[in-house]
Amino acid sequence: MAVNKPVGDNARKGAVKKRTQLKTKLAGKPAWTKRSKETGEFMAVKKGAKKFKGVRREKK
Repeated sequence: MAVNKPVGDNARKGAVKKRTQLKTKLAGKPAWTKRSKETGEFMAVKKGAKKFKGVRREKK
């Protein structure tokens, strides 16, 4: 996991290593889907063009 110290500074130190994200479409609009690297299951979907912070992208 990423290290998030000092608490309360609202900044991530390092990448989230156990998850990846890929660009998908949701009702014809762009969305980002987060996936667990351990199980392969989809965890969350974020609508719009903004990505999840600190989560690495999957290669095509």
